[in-house]
Amino acid sequence: MTETIPPPEAETPADCPSCCKPAALCVCDGVVPIENRIALLVLQHPQEQDKTLGTARLLTLHFTNAVMKVGLSWPSLAKALGRPADPLRWAVLYLGSANAAALAPEQEVVALTAKGALCPDQAKALAGIEGVIVLDGTWSQAKALWWRNPWVLKCKRVILGPKHPSRYGRVRTEPRADSLSTIEAAGLLLSRLEARPEIESRLDETFQRMLDAFKAAKARLPKPPAADRRRFHPRGRGKR
Repeated sequence: MTETIPPPEAETPADCPSCCKPAALCVCDGVVPIENRIALLVLQHPQEQDKTLGTARLLTLHFTNAVMKVGLSWPSLAKALGRPADPLRWAVLYLGSANAAALAPEQEVVALTAKGALCPDQAKALAGIEGVIVLDGTWSQAKALWWRNPWVLKCKRVILGPKHPSRYGRVRTEPRADSLSTIEAAGLLLSRLEARPEIESRLDETFQRMLDAFKAAKARLPKPPAADRRRFHPRGRGKR
């Protein structure tokens, strides 16, 4: 009696060790690190580690002066950053309930007071920033990071008033028109603070490549039955 041995299953390509995305979505080969004067710290909520559409790791790969930490709380900015730092010279990007379009319609980067009001002297408030903190997660996750780390209140708070909606488009819904992906938000913020528009352009190009790869991979998948498609509702997202 001859035993039939089934053929070995095709191995699934491993996730990229740099961006942690599936091989089909990895666009790391086109990332050229940018030497940024203003440091970047990304604090990611532990439940936000979205390998498919998340952009935090891809963002940090773009900068030579960037740190990403995953967790809920850290005792200080220095502990989160891994080196000494003065929070008074850092800014944290947190939208909350503020609306840049209502507070300062012409500005893309808006500085707020500790109470969430518009800083009277915007130029002075935005001058001398040595680093920026970006909270990576859904709307509620970013809020949790904000409240679990009271030291962020020592930092300058900034919000964004983007002139264009997120490139996510219909790929992933956003709860507000001014919501951006993490890579878009950081690109806009750093490019304006450093007066280097090429920062935003390069990050947007990488983000678009990732979205194109996602759409191409999705197109190769078999379509679900019509009944399943009717039951599907994209989960609303929101950064900061």
